[in-house]
Amino acid sequence: MTDTQISAQKAAAPVYSVPQQRKVVTAIPGPKSQELHDRRSKVVSAGVSSALPVYIERANGAILVDVDGNQFIDFGAGIGVTTVGHTEARVVEAAAGQLQDVIHTLFTITPYEEYVRVAELLAEHTPGSWAKKSVLVNSGAEAVENGVKIARKFTGRRGVAVLDHAYHGRTNLTMAMNFKAMPYASGFGPLAGDVYHAPSSYPYRDGLSGTDAAARTIAYLEKVIGAADLACLVVEPIQGEGGFMVPADGFLPTLQGWCTENGVVMIADEIQSGMARTGRYYASEHFDWEPDLVLSAKGIAGGLPLAAVTGRAEIMDASQPGGLGGTFGGNPVACAAAIAVFESIEHDDLLAEARRIEATFTEGLERLKQRYDIIGDIRGKGAMIAIELVQPGTGDTTKEPNAEAVGALVAYAAQNGVLFLSAGTYGNVLRFLPSLAVTDELIEDGLRVLDDGLAALG
Repeated sequence: MTDTQISAQKAAAPVYSVPQQRKVVTAIPGPKSQELHDRRSKVVSAGVSSALPVYIERANGAILVDVDGNQFIDFGAGIGVTTVGHTEARVVEAAAGQLQDVIHTLFTITPYEEYVRVAELLAEHTPGSWAKKSVLVNSGAEAVENGVKIARKFTGRRGVAVLDHAYHGRTNLTMAMNFKAMPYASGFGPLAGDVYHAPSSYPYRDGLSGTDAAARTIAYLEKVIGAADLACLVVEPIQGEGGFMVPADGFLPTLQGWCTENGVVMIADEIQSGMARTGRYYASEHFDWEPDLVLSAKGIAGGLPLAAVTGRAEIMDASQPGGLGGTFGGNPVACAAAIAVFESIEHDDLLAEARRIEATFTEGLERLKQRYDIIGDIRGKGAMIAIELVQPGTGDTTKEPNAEAVGALVAYAAQNGVLFLSAGTYGNVLRFLPSLAVTDELIEDGLRVLDDGLAALG
């Protein structure tokens, strides 16, 4: 790279209002956070828990600043929401500008351009070259609900199939679609019916090829449900809460082929894995999979509430006029922010940034894996990477889950200014879900803290 190119790159680098560095100045949580937590306990439902009871005052780039002045490296990004970075400049400017013009009218009464533009961008960037249409809603769970509703309307069938280890939300229908009952559904029944759980692809534990895993899934669908009664199969291309399971090659296209042959709508739940997070606009692209419907949420609007169902026009048009929509779905401010997110992905080449993050993380984690035998597996794509922890000495045999180590590492990291997230059906997965603004320096700093935490386990 020439001096001119280096100077141009430095000039184009983002300017952050918060120094992009870790800093711990009090105990965690600090006194102000403890005071706020006491106030919270009196007025906020105990059912609304927090992974780390520090109260955030500011956030920028990949750093969270709490009320006590502690700065945390954020490897969670609001569980994949602030993909372009906290308070990203284009998003803030677009949302602020829209607030000056129109905050709300309700698209189903008096529409506006921003909704249309988001639908155009989704049609352009979701997998598949066919004509596509969208409906905009508020949250990931609402997108799942609407995707299922649309598939049922199009097919005239009722059955909904999901995969083991899946997570789809906390509404009545999506609770029934989740693999784990606790904490998402325990005691909240009765749950929605006509939902069936089929085997998934979990290469680290099942050892199956993609085609063999798909054959197992298809056998279940045919025997337990029957294609004639199945409206849709809903699949996360990379399972999120389940532990960032990456399916074996061939698994998803084989399932799509079966769905197409049998008139079943196959839906990609890209709520966590979409919007450039994995180095592609949508994770489905990594697997040569072109689903019938795609669900977007989380990172689509840079932190504002927005979600979408996008898919084949003939499927999306099956609903009668007035059958889709909602009071706040496709809010103008959230839509303006979403347009800015698409612009940021292109302007800042965030797909390449996701690939950079993957390379830095996996290289560092591989070094740790050579030293700590409790790291059983490293997996993921882009800025969606995880390690699965097992009991010492079991990684090549029983692969016995080690949830205790994950809990200890999350707690250790928090005390040292790093926010990690746990995941996995067995609670033994440590997931790294940073924004695409995270630098290699921050990743390496976070990995040093992880190294210290692993050493402290003994």
